[in-house]
Amino acid sequence: MSDKENVNNNETDANDVAAEAEAVENELDLLQKELAELKDKYARVHADFDNIKKRLEREKYTAVEYANEKFAKDMIPVVDSLEMALKSADTDAQPEELIEKLKEGIELTLKQFTTALEKHGVTMVSHEEPFDPNIHNAVQSVDSDEVESGQIVQTFQRGYKYKERPLREAMVVVAN
Repeated sequence: MSDKENVNNNETDANDVAAEAEAVENELDLLQKELAELKDKYARVHADFDNIKKRLEREKYTAVEYANEKFAKDMIPVVDSLEMALKSADTDAQPEELIEKLKEGIELTLKQFTTALEKHGVTMVSHEEPFDPNIHNAVQSVDSDEVESGQIVQTFQRGYKYKERPLREAMVVVAN
């Protein structure tokens, strides 16, 4: 091989190396741009996530804070009925008539109250069901020929449940 051919080969090799170096540099620039774009995208997604997390926390706090709003709204008519009953007691009606009207008003108010409670999942514990220590509190036991042993004979105080969870046990008398 002649010197001229060696020089041409060396120049070609140098050109190839320079072209390869330029290609690597271009690829490095592209990768750096892509990395910068991905970092920016990550920062935005992370900021969005933090904002959503904060918003959900505020919404949860608001939901807990105002959870009883519907229940309170349903209790307002009951209060109105009780106020009307008090006002009606100030009339000059005959005592028998007044007592009858007050009794009727109290019965309607009680019905309104129990309806509102039931609407929100609060129900009375039935005194007709068999004794259950989870929802009944036996305060006394008596001998009875009329009902079987373990059955409820009398209810002193009604019990209440919220959905399936007892709020207050019923105070009952149980047959021996």
